[in-house]
Amino acid sequence: MSCRPCSCWRCCCRPPSSSCGIGGASWPARRRQPDVELFNALGDIFSSDALYVSAFQLSVLFLFAGAGEWVAERAGTLNISVEAMLLAGAFGAAAGHEIVAWSIAGLVGGCIAGLLIALIQANLSHRLTANQFVVGLALNVLVLGLTAFLATEIDLGPARAEVVSVPALSGIPLVGEALFARPWPAYFVYLLVPAVWWLVFRTRWGLEVRSVGENPQSADVSGIDVNARRRQAIMLCGLTCGFGGAFIVLGQVGQFQSSIINGRGFIAIAAVIFGGWTLRGTVIGCVLFGLVEALTLATPVQGYRIDPVILDVAPYVVAIAVVLLFATRVRQPRALAQPFVRGLT
Repeated sequence: MSCRPCSCWRCCCRPPSSSCGIGGASWPARRRQPDVELFNALGDIFSSDALYVSAFQLSVLFLFAGAGEWVAERAGTLNISVEAMLLAGAFGAAAGHEIVAWSIAGLVGGCIAGLLIALIQANLSHRLTANQFVVGLALNVLVLGLTAFLATEIDLGPARAEVVSVPALSGIPLVGEALFARPWPAYFVYLLVPAVWWLVFRTRWGLEVRSVGENPQSADVSGIDVNARRRQAIMLCGLTCGFGGAFIVLGQVGQFQSSIINGRGFIAIAAVIFGGWTLRGTVIGCVLFGLVEALTLATPVQGYRIDPVILDVAPYVVAIAVVLLFATRVRQPRALAQPFVRGLT
């Protein structure tokens, strides 16, 4: 018995069958075949050493920025100037290498530049009690414009650190080159997390930093200089961010560009929120964000056609989604972004 099509919802929504004679083919035959090209491209990407090299390079940057930002936020400072610290560190590394022509000089120059930005942030926020958010945004704009201007006035040549390979480990498939055949500043990341953990959880200074981020009034009654500890935490953040900015010049790009950071400081802040203001979670967030950005960089190299605009915005869309999902579901330090003035509760 033949099927007579009508305008009811059952006939409109029902897939055509061979008994109806509509379309001339059965429903399974008309089903869309899997996108084999996509699966092949993903397989090529995840089996490529270049993906893991890029992911490690970006993770190093995020880890240095994220670890420092985590310490600053545990002390109660919402440090938005991470972007400025990274960019200053990148410029300082290029300038230091240009002056002395040694990669170690570039690394020192980057750390000093990051510390200078941290010094401004710390004193404006915790000596003059200026709004932390406004100060951070102002520093980001200032450093972006200043470094772009200086880069046009000063001829900064290429700056690269020497690659150091670990013979027994660099030959491991997929991850050997990424983890054990890197420019020498990259190996400091293996000491970063244990050192920060020991400093925050195994020293008196770390205990005081955590206390001023949770209950500054009680810490003040106990004899702790709240604003001094917060300034010191920001200075530590400036040091690690300066190192991270120097690394992206010396160990990845090889030359300073005004767009070299390109919003990665805000991604590091998102990694801290993603990690629930814990060190372990922050590390996981930094590695995941590094992998996501590496995927966006590796996809066009493998030849899979995706709109470049989508690839450019993908890491930032992921960062915004992480902030929206996790910011209200985890407990932040109680005194985060709250200025402390003695005598005021």
